[in-house]
Amino acid sequence: MTLTVLGINRTQDASICLLRGNSIVAMIAKERLTRRKHHWGALGDFERFYVPSVPELRETPIDAIVECFSTQELSPHKEQQYREELQRTLRLTPRTRFLRLSHHFAHLYSAYDPSGLEEAAVMVIDAQGSHLRNLNERWSSGVPDDPRLREIMSFYRCRPDERTCLAKQAWDGTMSQVAGLGMFYYLLTQTFFPGEGNEGKVMGLASYGCAERATTERLRVEDHQVSLSEWWKSSLVDAPVRYTLPADDERFQQAADFAAAGQRAFEDALVSVAHWLHQASGLDQLCFAGGTALNCSANTRLLTDTPFQRLFIPPAPGDAGTALGCALYGMEQLTGVRSSIRWETDYLGPASSGEALGRAGDIPPEWHRERPARLWERVTELLVSGRTVGLAQGRSESGPRALGHRSILADPRRPEMKEHVNRDIKGREWFRPLAPVVALEEAPTYFDLDGPCPFMQWTALVRPEYREIIPAVVHCDGTARLQTVTPEQNPDLYHLLQLFRERTGIGVLLNTSFNGKDEPIVESAADALRCLKTTALDAVVLPPFIISKSVLD
Repeated sequence: MTLTVLGINRTQDASICLLRGNSIVAMIAKERLTRRKHHWGALGDFERFYVPSVPELRETPIDAIVECFSTQELSPHKEQQYREELQRTLRLTPRTRFLRLSHHFAHLYSAYDPSGLEEAAVMVIDAQGSHLRNLNERWSSGVPDDPRLREIMSFYRCRPDERTCLAKQAWDGTMSQVAGLGMFYYLLTQTFFPGEGNEGKVMGLASYGCAERATTERLRVEDHQVSLSEWWKSSLVDAPVRYTLPADDERFQQAADFAAAGQRAFEDALVSVAHWLHQASGLDQLCFAGGTALNCSANTRLLTDTPFQRLFIPPAPGDAGTALGCALYGMEQLTGVRSSIRWETDYLGPASSGEALGRAGDIPPEWHRERPARLWERVTELLVSGRTVGLAQGRSESGPRALGHRSILADPRRPEMKEHVNRDIKGREWFRPLAPVVALEEAPTYFDLDGPCPFMQWTALVRPEYREIIPAVVHCDGTARLQTVTPEQNPDLYHLLQLFRERTGIGVLLNTSFNGKDEPIVESAADALRCLKTTALDAVVLPPFIISKSVLD
């Protein structure tokens, strides 16, 4: 009998993941459906969003439902309402099991289990996870019984029959004693960009700065524990520095220098705790999850500056990915064995969304819809002529990086393209980098890279002889956060790269996420067409159609 398990994350970046046997039926973040970034879970999500988008939720009896602990628990009354909603909207049976999983353990299952690694050390680092009193993993804390304490950094040794927690760092939420790498980077981000989810902006800004001009102060690291030095505590907590961007040249440089100092302090501390974990685990392979695992520059240093020989980071290492971790945990509880599911692709969105893309529906009468006999040759013509193209095809990416199913593509040879895409389409800061995509076998031609990078998780130096040839995808420090692609992973994108190389001699395209200002990545055809309407995007490709606001020569 094929078992069905539903994983639910009801925290920030709410999400669900439906498993059936050894396949992922669908994995989707709530923000893609509500169009509100980092949307928290709430009562009514299944009725309003998930079930209409994932009809399979009602088609098969569900054997287990596993939920990640929320950092904002529901009252008993609302918890009962939530359970009643699941009863109404899903196909449950008297045998359906309800399980709950603590936060970092869910991250662990999302990273190690689908990694394909037989054994690995696992590092989970975010701003905060579950209360220590709620952990459902084996761990001898050796810390005071304080109900305020939450996990902020967790370290494991994993084998098929073993999930051993080697150590945790906990924090009681007192800002005067702030600790951990996740909270440090959150506070650093607030210096420039108040609000949620702006850490990527700091990573881009840091490359324009010189850390030494701001400070050479490091974070305090003792084995696996990280805390703020007095200088950093004063700068981020006691009398926090604030920079307003955009600013004049002098103020911008001061902000960039401060960001660079924070980025370097973060990286140095991360490398230090990774060294500790390597020694404590005795293993040469590392899995890394939690929101901090989206820091590509730091991830690169884990590859180059630690003893670990292999590194796996899931495409959705943040909280949205814990839904998969919950589902994999539930499947293991039902079967008694580790799931054979591997995170080899990130095209895990609902099949219904992908199938509907080719039915673009009504468009304004003044717009132009064409169905070229040779679709990808026509797309190549548009790119070579300097047009920007939004591509939405198949199942969407589950993680925050666009990998060719919900991407904006452009010609990387045009230096003006970086400012145009950032300002006129994405509506974001000019200093944000844009990524290249390249065929795996051609990547070493353009980049200092010796292996695949299918999920845009680390950076590589652009070879000097190509930096002026593909300037739109070269960051100010000469690096790029690239994606490699094979014909098995994405045949259409791979084919498009070959066609572009035949026309231009360059086998690289600019690839950034398909969204407008302050929006999540598009999910549906309606989202894609709305982005076309409200931005300077030239065309949207919804195979087999190309849609534009006017006829494109």
